[in-house]
Amino acid sequence: MENPLENPLSWLDRAVTWAPNWVISGAFLLLAAGVAVALHGLAMRLLRWLIPASYEFLHSLVSATQALLRAALVIFAVALTLPLVPLGTEGKAAIGHWLIVAFILLLGWSCTAAITLASDFYLRRTDIDFSGDPLGRKHLTQVRVLRRVAATLVIVVTVAAALMTFESVKQYGVSLIASAGAAGLVVGLAARPLLTNLFAGIQIALTQPIRIGDAVIVEGEWGWVEEITGTYVVIKIWDWRRLVVPLSYFLEKPFQNWTRQTTDLIGSVMLWVDYTVPVTRIRTKLEELAKASKLWDGQVVNLQVVDSNERALQLRCLVSARTSPEAWDLRCEMREKLIVFLQEEYPGALPKQRAELVEFNRMTAQAAE
Repeated sequence: MENPLENPLSWLDRAVTWAPNWVISGAFLLLAAGVAVALHGLAMRLLRWLIPASYEFLHSLVSATQALLRAALVIFAVALTLPLVPLGTEGKAAIGHWLIVAFILLLGWSCTAAITLASDFYLRRTDIDFSGDPLGRKHLTQVRVLRRVAATLVIVVTVAAALMTFESVKQYGVSLIASAGAAGLVVGLAARPLLTNLFAGIQIALTQPIRIGDAVIVEGEWGWVEEITGTYVVIKIWDWRRLVVPLSYFLEKPFQNWTRQTTDLIGSVMLWVDYTVPVTRIRTKLEELAKASKLWDGQVVNLQVVDSNERALQLRCLVSARTSPEAWDLRCEMREKLIVFLQEEYPGALPKQRAELVEFNRMTAQAAE
């Protein structure tokens, strides 16, 4: 029996003759893919060893593109090995076609990865302060919304380009565009919500009616804009519930944005008091309480008589704060302390019911006579 080590080429020739062509081709292609994966692993280890630990961005860049580079090397290795395998023309054409599809998908993946990395790099350079930085929140909103819109467009174009490589799909698409008949109308109507929200996202990113971190009132609910996706907006309500609203809502319906230009807000406290209340003394007390509070921003503090009826007066206390949560807490604090002050100093100034028993007094006098 011949030793394979003495003449390895002849042994390999007999093995190739014995095995089917598709088995041999598959083995060679898998071997090429395995070599590509091994080389990729060695390259990643070498890069991590060469890049200093202080370069956090480069380490994150390598980690983010690791799977992408591995897929690219596998496709490249299989494409180089394909002409060498013993397959027929049809088999090589089929594998080559799928390699083209994989390459198109790889390009789309590369574009979305580049968009994500570029946006993350831009946001790293900007410190976002949700409490008092409208410009930073504006940049954050624009980058996130435009990133999702761009990624959606890239995915749509990539999938369309991959499908157009198949002859049957290509002919269907050409005939659909040429005919522009009922099928095209159905597709257009079905895609209308997606396109509406897509263009709404672009318009919101450019015109900025809302931004991430804005305090808004939507559908009677007060909360903060927590997330803006490509199709909807998530509102974090004050009691931690989430209100999900379509993007097109903010272009078609009115809503309140408390932090559109600045986060400063004026809070109001309404009090009903008796006509005997010393308004000047309460105004002085309100100023003292506001100055003693850590929530007051030092800008607005005022008290006015805004309404009256046959029973009581209505006082409106105005105090300002830096943010909407602080304005809410400041309003609650002023309301509580003013009520305590009235209870302790002027209990007679609290609202009361008045009644004059004229008929009872007359009947009592007549009985006494």
